[in-house]
Amino acid sequence: MILKLTVPIHVKYFAGIRDRMGRADDDIDADGLKTVADVWARVAGDEPLPRTVRVAVNLEYADLKHQVKDGDEIAFLPPVTGGCDAG
Repeated sequence: MILKLTVPIHVKYFAGIRDRMGRADDDIDADGLKTVADVWARVAGDEPLPRTVRVAVNLEYADLKHQVKDGDEIAFLPPVTGGCDAG
């Protein structure tokens, strides 16, 4: 018997995406996932990914066609605003 061990894909959500998802992160099984778009479809269902959201795979910016594998860390990063008023 051959035992296949897999490491889950760790998915992180930031700012408004975290608020929409209702959680900061997920660990999901990589079976059947080929791209970042597949990851989003698994975690968000029919919810479309906002056009302004950036994606990072293992701390490097990537696009939705980027191939994923066991153990990857995927981050969904909305545009960030903020800072303080110096006046």
